[in-house]
Amino acid sequence: MKCISWNVNGIRAVMKKGFPDFLDAHAPDVLCLQEIKVHNDDLPGEIQSTATDRGYTGFWNGADRKGYSGTATLSKTEPLSYETRMGDDRFDLEGRFQCLEFQEFFLINTYVPNVKSDLSRLAERQEFDALMRDKIQELEAAKPVVLCGDMNVAHQPIDLARPKPNEGKAGYTDEERAGMTDYIQAGLIDTFRSLNPETVRYSWWSYRGQARANNVGWRIDYFLASQNLQPRIQSADIHCDVTGSDHCPIELITDLG
Repeated sequence: MKCISWNVNGIRAVMKKGFPDFLDAHAPDVLCLQEIKVHNDDLPGEIQSTATDRGYTGFWNGADRKGYSGTATLSKTEPLSYETRMGDDRFDLEGRFQCLEFQEFFLINTYVPNVKSDLSRLAERQEFDALMRDKIQELEAAKPVVLCGDMNVAHQPIDLARPKPNEGKAGYTDEERAGMTDYIQAGLIDTFRSLNPETVRYSWWSYRGQARANNVGWRIDYFLASQNLQPRIQSADIHCDVTGSDHCPIELITDLG
């Protein structure tokens, strides 16, 4: 099973930048999208047909606030169950959570809140992380979990081009990094880093200062997986060559069905 996760920074925008060609070229079994920025009621028919024509069932979880946040999952396999609520309206109304149950595992697609440049949403983000960890542990009582999405944090110095100047700033505060460590200590593995311990690769670049051209980036998009899935993981990759968003897609291939 090939799973891909991608913060598209607006599904309408990425549709104009080769999204159908991306689907044809990479043909994931499951595609998790974040920051779709489209309300469910306003989802253009062209976007829906792009998915259905290629054999996907689309699960759309737009934020109540139009043009903001939201997640979507396209799957070639019909899930056994599907839910969109973590249990806190602050996050549920922003469309930040999707959980699809498959035969052997649960797949969570998430868009973790950005703490903002003034860190005004840092406490809320910590509450989101705690809620997510509780949800994962609840699900793991039944079967393993794969968590993917834009986690909005670079975990270690290797995960961003300029760690020193960014210490204490949004996406690299001690609190956010500790939150990611807590996921690991709770029994999840960072699939890309576990297979590529020394590889420098980024998944997001600022639109400012030619950051992408100069590869001044951050790895803030992740596939995390329950520890007992480690033997089932075949590869983990970051497709830095795919444009269309300020993020690039990340990929996980497993022998799960």
